[in-house]
Amino acid sequence: MKVAKSLNGQSIAIIGLGASGKAAARLAFEKGGEVYVSEMRTDKEACHGASQLRNIGIEVELGPHVEERIASAGTVVISPGIPHDTGIVRKLADNGISTISEPEFAFRFFEGPLIAVTGTNGKTTTAMLITQLLKEDGQDVALGGNVGGGMAPPASELALVENVPSWYVLELSSFQLSGVVDLKPTIGVFTNLAPDHLDRYDSVGAYYRDKGNIFVNADEQSCWVLNGGDYELASLAQDVPGERFYFSRSSAGSQAAYLDGDMVTVKLAESQSSLIGVDAIPLLGKHNVENVLAAALTAKLAGASSRSISDGIGKFSGLPHRTEKVVQHNEITWVNDSKATNVTATISGIESFDENLLVLLGGQDKGEDFSRLIESLKANNSKALVFGESGNRLHDQLKADVRVRYIPGSFEDVIEFARGWADPGDTVLLSPACPSFDMFANYQERGDYFCQLVMKFVEVTDD
Repeated sequence: MKVAKSLNGQSIAIIGLGASGKAAARLAFEKGGEVYVSEMRTDKEACHGASQLRNIGIEVELGPHVEERIASAGTVVISPGIPHDTGIVRKLADNGISTISEPEFAFRFFEGPLIAVTGTNGKTTTAMLITQLLKEDGQDVALGGNVGGGMAPPASELALVENVPSWYVLELSSFQLSGVVDLKPTIGVFTNLAPDHLDRYDSVGAYYRDKGNIFVNADEQSCWVLNGGDYELASLAQDVPGERFYFSRSSAGSQAAYLDGDMVTVKLAESQSSLIGVDAIPLLGKHNVENVLAAALTAKLAGASSRSISDGIGKFSGLPHRTEKVVQHNEITWVNDSKATNVTATISGIESFDENLLVLLGGQDKGEDFSRLIESLKANNSKALVFGESGNRLHDQLKADVRVRYIPGSFEDVIEFARGWADPGDTVLLSPACPSFDMFANYQERGDYFCQLVMKFVEVTDD
């Protein structure tokens, strides 16, 4: 695909005025396009964003979408927060008007190779690890996409960087992959695959299909870094062309990253490198060992030296809200895993610990099968406190097999009860298996409040 240089004379419509929508609008404007942004919201945040874009000459309309105005554009870009079954998107599709995602739009202006990272869980940690390992090697890397939390910009901002990087690294969600046409990674990384976002998809299959769009432009030159122990992913990638490299805690083949004893090891056709011991990885959890294996293998394929990779792993400080140790007090350890917004992520969190757990579960109910948690909870001799919109259903699905209490009150009530129910030697793990939107704006706010409450209780106890 040829890199787009200019949008002179072309009309671009952007649906959505979140961070991705604003970034796409600026990119289109900088490239000479005639830009129109449509946003349903009329709140203070939307008005502020509209003002910012209008000040540089971009047309923005708040309130109900005007189908005719959007349909008249040559290219229609949809922000990832806009569901594809929403009214305006359905109407456009019914009239034969195709739409693309913001990363797809940005990719058309990338002038260097792309590492694209997707998967149900572990995407952000893996993408940020890859970036650190390549930077440790002295390579210029531009990280963006679905990273969130203010840790990296939308993809469209990367398309405006002055100097072309050695690598673009994008984390891509299923929502962003749903609008892919030309996006083609040089190296594609797929961390794992499990049911998620069933509040937005009508079936697991629909979610998997969107995830599978990372493969849509694969050819024999493509490189794929895949989880060697994930059977759902193996099925999805079965007929995808390109060269495959696997990662797994056990041996994963002749071109792979795996554990040789306790050593992170990368084996390629021409070499085998022992990189770092598991005990030296500064991240909690067995699932993070897999993230390290995926990142190390990807960095090796991108030309990084073994020394750079091992040094970079050792320096990686981890990310907030992902099996993040908050404090140990009175022989009880408190861990913030608020980013675990689906059952599979929570299973990974639970299985990362060998000690007894008190697991805090709950939040917005998006219809997942919570009985999948039982095996892991029983294996760790875990107790569970359940709360929020999903609390009743969690209690009903777990009560026959797990010691579980339902706390119907506030989040503060949940933490107060946990403080009294935890025994010395326990780890209290906030790993909710649900989104936060019933009580909080996002998982970051939930995790921050958890840390705040825990430290408040610690201070009171110490007084």
